Amino acid sequence: MQREQSNAEKALPPEEATAKAAILAECDRLTEAGITFVAVHFDGSGDEGVNEDVKCYATEDYAYEVSEVREANLSHLQEQFEALVPYGYENDCGGFGDVILNVKMRKITVEHNDRFEDYTTSTYEV
Repeated sequence: MQREQSNAEKALPPEEATAKAAILAECDRLTEAGITFVAVHFDGSGDEGVNEDVKCYATEDYAYEVSEVREANLSHLQEQFEALVPYGYENDCGGFGDVILNVKMRKITVEHNDRFEDYTTSTYEV
C-alpha cells in the first residue's frame, strides 16, 4: 500500500522554495521587532488581480482588515510573498486570500478562496 504525500512533504517548484527560504530567514529579525505575523493579501475579480503590499502585525491572531498593522519596512520581501500567491487566482470571478507568515511558528500558510457567481436566466415569449 502506497502512502499519499502530505502538503508539507510535496516538493515546491524552485521559485516557491527560494521565496519560502528568503521569507523564513527573516524570522529572527521579526521576532526581535515584536512582529508576530507578516502577510500579503491578494484579490482578483473580472480577470484582474491585485496584490497588496507586505504588512506586519503584532497580534495574537491574524485577520485581514481586523488586525492592526504594525509599521515595518519589508518591501524587500514583496516579490517573495507574491511568488507564493496561487497562480490564476484572478481568473473567472476571481479568487482572494492571504499569504501569511506566522513568525513564532515559522510557518507560511496560503489561504485561497474562489468566488462563484450564481445567476439564472429565463426566456419567454410575449
